[in-house]
Amino acid sequence: MKILILNGPNLNRLGLRKPEIYGSRTMAQILLEIQQNWPEVHFVYKQSNHEGDLIDWIQNLSPTLPSREGEEGFAGIVLNAGGYSHTSVALRDAIEESEVPVVEVHISDIHAREPFRNTDLLTDVCAHTIIGHGTNGYKEAVEHIITAAGC
Repeated sequence: MKILILNGPNLNRLGLRKPEIYGSRTMAQILLEIQQNWPEVHFVYKQSNHEGDLIDWIQNLSPTLPSREGEEGFAGIVLNAGGYSHTSVALRDAIEESEVPVVEVHISDIHAREPFRNTDLLTDVCAHTIIGHGTNGYKEAVEHIITAAGC
């Protein structure tokens, strides 16, 4: 089984940027813990500050869509789209068209933050959404994908 963990803008700064909101754990620490919990799963991690990269990576996992990379066999995508969750119709469209289930993660409780963060364009096209569970949300998302895949 393969799972893509996909992070959007500013998440390359996880552990450094606003630790009072996003925590002090780095993505490398989170990934190590996930890999230790599920050694039988092949995890692929990608991060970009560019919206088009995220869209391309999601589209490349759908076997019936034209693809440059032709990656196949993914059971799901764990997606923390960062600020694009609140702004990107294009990313929403890619998720809606995806044949691979997407589990959305928000580290903080977006409903308890600034009003502009209360709008999430992705939730209704994702298989599941985890909000406000800190960086443990990544593990919960992986658990959801594994359970949904029947493993």
